[in-house]
Amino acid sequence: MKDDQRKELAQLIDKFSPEEGFQSTMIPGVNGIRLTQINDQLPSVYTPSLCIIVQGKKRVLLGDEIYQYQPSEYLVVSVDLPVIGQVIEASRDKPYLCLQIELDLHELAELMLQTKLPVKSKAQSQRGIFVGDVDELLGDGVLRLAWLQEASEDIALLAPMIKREIHYRLLNGQYGNVIAQMAQTGSHMQRISNAIKVLKTNYHKPIKIEDLATQVGMSISSFHSHFKAVTAMSPLQYQKRLRLLEARKIMLAETLDAASTAYQVGYESPSQFNREYVRMFGHPPKRDMALLLRERAIA
Repeated sequence: MKDDQRKELAQLIDKFSPEEGFQSTMIPGVNGIRLTQINDQLPSVYTPSLCIIVQGKKRVLLGDEIYQYQPSEYLVVSVDLPVIGQVIEASRDKPYLCLQIELDLHELAELMLQTKLPVKSKAQSQRGIFVGDVDELLGDGVLRLAWLQEASEDIALLAPMIKREIHYRLLNGQYGNVIAQMAQTGSHMQRISNAIKVLKTNYHKPIKIEDLATQVGMSISSFHSHFKAVTAMSPLQYQKRLRLLEARKIMLAETLDAASTAYQVGYESPSQFNREYVRMFGHPPKRDMALLLRERAIA
């Protein structure tokens, strides 16, 4: 991304995302993120999206792997992933500014048909997250999309066209083959994505790996191998992280106690839930809730 593109995009995000945190824009599927201070490690589930930083720095942890990106770089998430995010450079004078664009798998599939982009459906699976450079063409499309907020009457007609162009630029970029596999029928990544949808829907239920593998049309060994290649964890580890993230949301929203929440998200043992909660969030549930509520009160 050219420096003038980055500065212009930063001004638009700053203008249309004036509040702290994650904010929706007038453009469907496009969100602004603004933070004026570095934050603690924040566990959450990232959905398929393109995130472009124009100011500040951020790192994302997937298991033991670290993905760090900065201005003029993008982060793409190709499947739902439970990760830990941390903004590591931000201040009141120079806030962290990022634009998130949700990726549309149907749009990708249509573009692949029209462009006849060659995709190896049986190619080795790759991580469902990666960092790349924003080139001038991609930067131009993203900037024009952001500018639509200055002409809201044009959003309905032009936003879908520009978002389609952005998808096209990604397909023809350095990670085009990985992005194409997101929407390629029969690809390993699409099968793993389908398995993840089942896990997300049934996170609170016991699962049999062999049943899940059969459901997405893979052998057990192949399923294990490709699932870990995409997510950096086993299906059971993935489910555990989903349960813990959901438990945190439930306790924060409904003020349920830890034991009741543990059973609600699928744990049979509250003591096991407490141990795994501490490993993921750094504090026991009661202490973690107190800290989160205090942060909300301060904010």
